[in-house]
Amino acid sequence: MSLQPVIAVVEDDAEIRTLVCDYLAREHFDARACRDGSELDRLMEASDIDLVVLDLMMPGEDGLTICRRIGETRGTPILILSAKGEDIDRIVGLEVGADDYMAKPFNPRELVARIRAVLRRRRSIAEPLSAPEDGNRREIYRFEGWQLDADAHALTDPDGEPVPLSGGEFSLLLAFARHPRRVLTRDQLLDWTRGPDSEAYDRAVDVQLSRLRRKLGDDPRAPRLIRTVRGDGYLFTAEVRRERQP
Repeated sequence: MSLQPVIAVVEDDAEIRTLVCDYLAREHFDARACRDGSELDRLMEASDIDLVVLDLMMPGEDGLTICRRIGETRGTPILILSAKGEDIDRIVGLEVGADDYMAKPFNPRELVARIRAVLRRRRSIAEPLSAPEDGNRREIYRFEGWQLDADAHALTDPDGEPVPLSGGEFSLLLAFARHPRRVLTRDQLLDWTRGPDSEAYDRAVDVQLSRLRRKLGDDPRAPRLIRTVRGDGYLFTAEVRRERQP
């Protein structure tokens, strides 16, 4: 089994697909080429994928649909790589669950740096705040009937039903669960959920927050769990209980 991070490159343009895969291989990634969403699905059934580099404009199932579907069912990190580079395109990409967004033409070195930043961010948010006595015990957060499993990247609602979260939504909720009843600034949330070395979009946190509120059933017109503190940031109002489980 490969010890290198496994990256799925989903791109219908054979030249770009080969270029990205070859460059990632030189940078010690295990790059797997896919021409479309169907090939990605087959690959993900057969292998554990650490991150998906995803084009948007493809025949058949488009990249935004793939991104939304993968984010809701698997939670695998996704970096969109698209010729559509306007701000609105970036915002939509974040809204459907992408962890990062790059426009074509692109610098391969920057692509590698962003991939590493996303993977590093995913590893860091999964690390416990302090090392437990038993390293095999899971880190669980409970609030108002909800359960957030930091190690399994899983959220369960008060009825015991799983609630799928994209990578960005999970990172944001984990940041709130680890810092309850404390005002967190937008810059802090960007650092914790996107990383200090990632390009920050002005609306990145707002986009992810809106989607997270919907999944928590938190009315954006009168939010109860995640309050906006005008001019300061956001406050997670729930009382959070942190547990360790085998």
